[in-house]
Amino acid sequence: MQDTTYRRPIYWESHAATHPGAVREHNEDAYLSRGACNHWAVADGMGGHAVGDVASQEIVSALARLAVPNELAGAVDCIEDCLLGVNGSLQRYARQNLGGATIGSTLVDLIICGRVGVCLWAGDSRLYRYRRQTLTRISRDHSQVEDMVTMGLISAEEARTHQCSNVITRAVGVEENLLLDLRVFDVQLGDMYLLCSDGLHGVLSDEAIADRLECREPAQSVEALMAAAMQAGAPDNVTAVVTKGIPGAIVRQETQQS
Repeated sequence: MQDTTYRRPIYWESHAATHPGAVREHNEDAYLSRGACNHWAVADGMGGHAVGDVASQEIVSALARLAVPNELAGAVDCIEDCLLGVNGSLQRYARQNLGGATIGSTLVDLIICGRVGVCLWAGDSRLYRYRRQTLTRISRDHSQVEDMVTMGLISAEEARTHQCSNVITRAVGVEENLLLDLRVFDVQLGDMYLLCSDGLHGVLSDEAIADRLECREPAQSVEALMAAAMQAGAPDNVTAVVTKGIPGAIVRQETQQS
């Protein structure tokens, strides 16, 4: 005997934008938006005009070339191996072309397999989830001020304007051994995820971000977020990637019963 079940998968609708900001002439941010593969990333280069964009573009280009497996563990291993390879490549580039000077980039990466999401990150580019009118930060900044907030030395509000707010403690390409943080979480129909560089979250409060995700589609949300960052002065490059889970086509599955 066969049992028939009907399963509605989640389709992820995405939109992305990046801008040099209101002050800087050069954009060292880069993003990946592969909605068809359920894979997104934001990289924020560091090291100045000549090399910051090299690092961020190298990361995004390498991720874009991946054939990520559909199975969760395989997908995570594939992305981690890729980023470890980029880390080594940037280290060699710095030795050969920059006399050992620092070249690197923050990274936040989101991969979704079925009803499970995985965030991998290094640095202070962030992943947020907006679910049922509640904004939650999935990633935790690798930065001096984040460590100070965790230790209770300063408040989250003080961290926004602290003199060390731009000092990060981890990035791709900076150290010989790359350490990525990883978080696994459930995903639901209607979830919205925002990946962004510090040029966005550095000038917009959580309340301001949530307001621009409320009742909007990804394209409208990105447009509203970018406009708000520019209105706030945008002293740094600004990048936002938004993806939203919408109902996919119903899939009929036959299960054989003995």
